[in-house]
Amino acid sequence: MATSQRFCLRWNNHQSNLLSVFDQLLHDEAFVDVTLAVEGQFLRAHKMVLSACSPYFQSLFVGHPDRHPIVILKDVPYADMRSLLDFMYRGEVSVDQERLTAFLKVAESLRIKGLTEVNEERCDLPSIASSLLSTPPSAPPPPNLHRIHPLSHKRVLPPMAANPLLGSALT
Repeated sequence: MATSQRFCLRWNNHQSNLLSVFDQLLHDEAFVDVTLAVEGQFLRAHKMVLSACSPYFQSLFVGHPDRHPIVILKDVPYADMRSLLDFMYRGEVSVDQERLTAFLKVAESLRIKGLTEVNEERCDLPSIASSLLSTPPSAPPPPNLHRIHPLSHKRVLPPMAANPLLGSALT
């Protein structure tokens, strides 16, 4: 019996292509499926990207698989959340020195990989934030989720854990 050979086909710039595509999808707001409400403004994003970059978002979306949830973040500066989205989609972000400490505190609260220590079963990343902020390396519990259903009625989900960054549901 003849054995057939197997060939490994590799796309040399696959990762850079994905980064470029995700960045373009965010810019065009194509296929967005989650809205982040921050300081009365809205940021649209993709659950898949947020989940890949944050165990907090991953557990939030797995636990509450709504079609298009609205996540309301209280006491999170819009500029910091915008910068965190840039970091998650592009892998880098520039932050002014005077904003760095507050920015990293928000990143730590949302457990953003690459900016904070993430102690999960499958990932243990070095902590930039804990060394800069001189805080314990343990990640805070994820904030509560509030969502709005498509039929214009409000439903507040039970809290996953207390967190001061989360506000109340939109009306």
